[in-house]
Amino acid sequence: MTETVVLRRAVAADARAAADVYLRSFDAALPTVVRPHTDDEVRDYIRDVVVPLRETWVAEAAGAGVVGLMVLDGESLSQLYLDPRWRGRGIGDRFMALAKGRGPQGLSLWTFQVNKPAHRFYERHGFVAAEYTDGSGNEEREPDVRYVWRP
Repeated sequence: MTETVVLRRAVAADARAAADVYLRSFDAALPTVVRPHTDDEVRDYIRDVVVPLRETWVAEAAGAGVVGLMVLDGESLSQLYLDPRWRGRGIGDRFMALAKGRGPQGLSLWTFQVNKPAHRFYERHGFVAAEYTDGSGNEEREPDVRYVWRP
């Protein structure tokens, strides 16, 4: 059975569920990366900044609620997280198509160097690694990589 998943703009009522998706996804995908903020600080930031001030999208599954989060900020794909139980169902591909449609001139994003599954995902979608850092410029102090996509 295929679940119905709708991509839509986030509203204020989605903030808690979107934050929880972020937290579950981060913990599952990046167990060695230290999060610099508490769960409550993450929830407050998503509620007070991300949802009201950024182009925030959620994936909502029938019967399961919010299972994915994508945030665009100009040409930056600043966040893309899926609930770990919902990976491998094409939701990330749908988010990527949406992001490219919203950013037809190109997109860039940062991901951690340790996140090899993310590298494979972005490279499969035409992104190219453009810059590597030692992590001194991010809150986690974790080496990262900037990817760019140009149509």
